[in-house]
Amino acid sequence: MSAELSMEPVMTQQDPIDLLIAFEEASETPIRPEYVEGTVFVPPAPNDNHNDGAFELSFQFRAAGLRLVGMGNGYRAAHKDGRTMALLIPDFYVRRRKATELDESYRRAHKGWYPIDMIALVGEVTSTNHETDTGPKLRTYAAADVPLYVLINRHRKTAHCYSDPITPGEDPTEAYYATEVKAELGHPLPLPAPYPTLETTPFLEPVE
Repeated sequence: MSAELSMEPVMTQQDPIDLLIAFEEASETPIRPEYVEGTVFVPPAPNDNHNDGAFELSFQFRAAGLRLVGMGNGYRAAHKDGRTMALLIPDFYVRRRKATELDESYRRAHKGWYPIDMIALVGEVTSTNHETDTGPKLRTYAAADVPLYVLINRHRKTAHCYSDPITPGEDPTEAYYATEVKAELGHPLPLPAPYPTLETTPFLEPVE
């Protein structure tokens, strides 16, 4: 079950990284919380359809010759003044580069979170908390200037490729992607070069 925990005003002075560590330590079961738009999100445990589909998409990228495909790492987005804006663990991603010494230094300084500018393409597969991926995460990836956001919306049975991120002002919650390509699950989802057209049939099984 998904838990969405709003930040209390007293917590606003605490670095969200330390806040997530506190949530992990307090939990009786293993969790990997994220921080998006001032809220801590504890994603629900994914089912096989979610995991198998995410792995399948990752394999399609690798089969197309893209070697910097990954899953599982966490990424930090920062405000212009350096404060933590978001802490995200995408379901899959394609990175711009292998981790450099500078990237590893950043990860150590931020207690396990890599800089989000390493990411060229990010992907999410919705679970029961589908509103998180279609709203706050979409806006946050756009605000962080991630070029492409691939979203598998199992709730709506659609697949999306968002591109051309825009933040019209200083407020990251106003960010959006100017371009969207959409397909029904079971149909191919075309991506811009050099990425492959994605086969989405693995997600045709029941959501839950």
